[in-house]
Amino acid sequence: MSGKINIEAVYALPDEQTLFRQPVPEGATVAEAIQLCGILEKYPEIDLAANKLGIFGKLAKADTVLRDKDRIEIYRPLIADPKEVRRKRADEGKAMKKGGGDIAAVEA
Repeated sequence: MSGKINIEAVYALPDEQTLFRQPVPEGATVAEAIQLCGILEKYPEIDLAANKLGIFGKLAKADTVLRDKDRIEIYRPLIADPKEVRRKRADEGKAMKKGGGDIAAVEA
């Protein structure tokens, strides 16, 4: 396996998105490509043991072998649990009048 494949690695913060393009050896894994592309030097907070990884939006393991033109995504931990946010919103909605608002204020 002396050939190279081209991959992209992306990582996003709330106010910044970074894309690294990198040729890697054929047969390289997700973890190897992340090491080679330099993203860990720019973002030392990335922990490959803790952060979830994906290829084109589908979860992938660090030992997944890459194909040409794959895009590796490094996901940050969620700051809020989506289920808890929905539950809180639903509880707030129950406190309102049916229809979710004050009808008199809308008609006025």
